[in-house]
Amino acid sequence: MYKTKLKMAKRKSPKQRNLVFERLMAIIATVNLCLVLFDLSYVPWRDFYLRRLPQITQIYDPIKGIEAHRETKNYLATVNALEEQVSQTGLTSPQAKTKLEQLSSLSNEMIDGNPFAAVNKSGTLEKVKNRIRDRIGQESAKQSFDTFWSQEYLSQRGWKQEINFFNQKLRPLIATNYYRSIGENGEFVDNFWLIDLPFVILFGLELLARSFYLRRSHPSFTWVNAILWRWYDLFLLLPFSRWLRIIPVSIRLDQARILNLQPLQQQIHEAILADFAEEFTEIVVVRVINQFQGSIQRGDLTRWLSQKENLRPYININNINEIEAIAGILVQTIVYQVLPQIQPEIIAILRHNITTVLHQTPIYRNLQNLPKVGEIQTQLSEQLATQITTNLYKAVVAAVEDPVGAKLTSELAERFSAALGTEMQKKHVISEIQSLMFDLLEEVKINYVQRLSQEDIDQIMEQTRQLRTQASVQPLVDKNTTLSKIQDS
Repeated sequence: MYKTKLKMAKRKSPKQRNLVFERLMAIIATVNLCLVLFDLSYVPWRDFYLRRLPQITQIYDPIKGIEAHRETKNYLATVNALEEQVSQTGLTSPQAKTKLEQLSSLSNEMIDGNPFAAVNKSGTLEKVKNRIRDRIGQESAKQSFDTFWSQEYLSQRGWKQEINFFNQKLRPLIATNYYRSIGENGEFVDNFWLIDLPFVILFGLELLARSFYLRRSHPSFTWVNAILWRWYDLFLLLPFSRWLRIIPVSIRLDQARILNLQPLQQQIHEAILADFAEEFTEIVVVRVINQFQGSIQRGDLTRWLSQKENLRPYININNINEIEAIAGILVQTIVYQVLPQIQPEIIAILRHNITTVLHQTPIYRNLQNLPKVGEIQTQLSEQLATQITTNLYKAVVAAVEDPVGAKLTSELAERFSAALGTEMQKKHVISEIQSLMFDLLEEVKINYVQRLSQEDIDQIMEQTRQLRTQASVQPLVDKNTTLSKIQDS
């Protein structure tokens, strides 16, 4: 039994096997991306590699079709020959003088021919010219080289010192020049595709296998649907714009749980959603306002006030006049719930008004001097206010509960609506109201819709972000609570 459990524990579940495969392919894709980025950076950074890691240039130069430029290579070889000649026969020997004249001639040819221009390194030649000018103190680079490669100058300034200057300041710059072969297509030779081809074949086979599996799992999928399901993997197959492979590599690293891109992905989604929501809000609000304006222009307001039949029939889904029902609910609530609660305040207002009226009468002011008149006045005001409020409330309740009163009230409302519509049409007031309402809606579009799309969207996005944070934290809290309960038990 123990051995069986041990074997089952050793076996990996399908999800675990899939995660291992995803991580393996993500690592391979990352390696390929690193090679691509290195290839893209090699030519711009070749000077750095040549100074710091010359072994890399020896290996990778042939892949990019790079070889030493014959002119600058010959120049440096002549300098080496001069050094050897000086070490054998001395600086003042005829052989050394011949080498110096040859170097002076080669320097002029280098300046005139500019062998650096073919690979966009003319700036390097300018550095060489500036440094030799500063060393000699002359404005002409040719004259400076003529002076530098002369027995008189080298003897006067010291051979060892000047040749060290050349080897330290000028040789590294001249050595960075190179010649790059051009193919039959007119472009520089680039054999990186030979390195990239095995990766492309591997990624292509993987995409086909995934597409085949998707087609089997989802019979409704076509080959195009299955391939586009992982559209980002297509960047791994492109022989151009290889830097775009950073997209599938990032996605694969996130899927393989090697790199957490959830915060970045959330920021991108929120940015896109905010832009979309802003435009969508403007469209919806403007569309609704336009419908209101169109309804006003069509005369729907006039037909509603006049109780005439609309061109588009009104659809009643429950055979209930919702406006009347809502009005009835409001009346019942006000009469039976609200008025009893505010009755003391109403009595206080009436008592204050009664007292104010009494104080304004001349007779009461004359009686004010008699004893206990103030107390009688207070009791009288209290009784009158209470009696008036009670009688009014009873009258309102009776009117609501009286069927005849309710019917008369309904007829009054209908008659009021009809009379209002008729009179407004007779006096042509409705046309002015329509014009004002149309202009009001237009002002709302101009003044508030843009503000809504800019300000409210930011607030909504912030509220959404807070809700997501709370939703992600709550499961952890519930899990910790459950674990604590288990431990306590």
